[in-house]
Amino acid sequence: MARKYRYKKQSENRRVKWRYLMMMVLMIVTMLFFPSGETEALECPDLRVLFARGSGGARYTSGHYLAFKEAMDSKLKTSGLKYEIDDLDYSAVSIDIREGHLDVLVGAFLSGGEAYEFGESVHEGTAELLRVVNDDKCKETKYVLGGYSQGAIVLLDGLGQIDPDKIVYVATFGDPKIYLPEGAGFVPAACSGKNLSEYRVYVPDCRAYKGILGAREPYVSEGYAGKIGTWCNKFDVLCSSHFSVSSHTSYAEDGLYEDASKLIFSKIGAEFGFKNQYTSPHDTAILIDSTGSMDGLIGEYKAEALNLARKTLENGGRVALYDYRDLVDEYLPVERCNFETCDLASFQAGLNAIKVDGGGDDPESLLSASVQVMRNLNWKLGSTKSLVILTDAGYHSPDLDGTTFYDVQKLSKQIDPVNFYIITTEPQLYQLLAEATGGAAVSVAEDLSLLTDSIMDRYDSLPQVEEEFEDELYDNHLPNIKNVEITEVSETAVKINFEMSGEKTAVFLNDGMIGIVDSTELTIADLRRDAETTISLVPLSADRRGETVTKTLPALAGRGGTSSSEMINNNGMVDDYKSHLVTAVIPKAPNTGVR
Repeated sequence: MARKYRYKKQSENRRVKWRYLMMMVLMIVTMLFFPSGETEALECPDLRVLFARGSGGARYTSGHYLAFKEAMDSKLKTSGLKYEIDDLDYSAVSIDIREGHLDVLVGAFLSGGEAYEFGESVHEGTAELLRVVNDDKCKETKYVLGGYSQGAIVLLDGLGQIDPDKIVYVATFGDPKIYLPEGAGFVPAACSGKNLSEYRVYVPDCRAYKGILGAREPYVSEGYAGKIGTWCNKFDVLCSSHFSVSSHTSYAEDGLYEDASKLIFSKIGAEFGFKNQYTSPHDTAILIDSTGSMDGLIGEYKAEALNLARKTLENGGRVALYDYRDLVDEYLPVERCNFETCDLASFQAGLNAIKVDGGGDDPESLLSASVQVMRNLNWKLGSTKSLVILTDAGYHSPDLDGTTFYDVQKLSKQIDPVNFYIITTEPQLYQLLAEATGGAAVSVAEDLSLLTDSIMDRYDSLPQVEEEFEDELYDNHLPNIKNVEITEVSETAVKINFEMSGEKTAVFLNDGMIGIVDSTELTIADLRRDAETTISLVPLSADRRGETVTKTLPALAGRGGTSSSEMINNNGMVDDYKSHLVTAVIPKAPNTGVR
């Protein structure tokens, strides 16, 4: 028995040693291929959201990162996806002249963001982006990329080296290298809403053309069509034709990260096969024709108006109710309730109070009524704006008080816009009006609940571009510089003559801004000529910047000169560049309301 027990014990010991050996092998394999000690299945999310912050932003505490993260997280947590949101680990070097970084700013300007300390920061960020995405062991994980200012350059510099199939969407904000060809020219096509770039999601300035650091041409890398969108705040100095620093820093306050998150979430839903459940808050005004000919339709119209009001209010929106007739009846639009006073009960009471009567000729005074309604209401910033018109007749054009189709279109576009949805017996009469305001005209014979659903499903509340109109086009062109002539006065001095349409010109010399002048003739003295000298002229008006004109002076071998330059104006006075640094900030305006 003792021998049998001894053999049994030895066999068990061998099994224990074998199991121990196998466990050690497994641990070694795990350490080699899964350094964190976790398996790939445990590590890999469905989606990674990566943000590249702007110049001077601290990792994880930048307001831009936090706003983008909050907007995305609020939606993704309802999706059922396993996801991560992270801030790209790179230096994001500051360009704030108040912190002594003027050299970084002008270095970025003169190199198009490609060299000096700014360029090194961009290259560092792009390398880190490629390391994170391309070295990811999670082969099935998809990515959403967001980049603000310097971070936008980081992302787009790297896209050409990333498989587009890994990327769901890329959103850039305040991109200093934006490129919108529709913004070029004395009267840009964008100012008429034409030829808008597919990636132009929200750039209200129709004259935005190239960023302050030049243009990325092409803007969209191969394979990324439909996967890139850009946001540029209305007066942003880095990407619009304006000159406001405050507009560049206010993307979070102006709700642009929230706006972007809705579009991005819809892209994520399409990628992973679930429906987008998020819409913008709605401001829906309903305008009902109350002339006598409406007697046979008014009941059906009121029922659908109540349905639309109920859905709008249930989704956190606001409603207003008006009725109108023809000005020959001396009947002005009647306000039944507005955005501040309408709840479902007061809306129902307003419907009950509408009685049909009057009406002479067939057309009604819709143009006049719609302008009065749009002007009377307090439209909310960032809301999806609709004017729903219920009628059985056409409209006077121009109206009896002189209101024109043009007046209606212009006001609609200026208020963010207000999209017209017309339900009528003859929709062909309203097709042009609907198209001009971005809405739709449908027949009363159709299922009206489908129109209500389509109105409620919209989330793209901000306009791609704010159009200009004939009476504004020729007063808003950008300042420009032309006919630049440079004459060498001596080996270390040049005289510059040029024509400009702006008020002032910013003058850059190699690595620095040497002044802002209102003269078109100046002399730059004490030049170094042992290397090429780059002179850049930037035309400025009160609130706009034009396209930079750059000239290069060749080196004079063996010549020296001092390291600083004096700029002499046409009165023979020396301009101290420090007194000319831009300190004024043009106030930003809201992206809604009548302007």
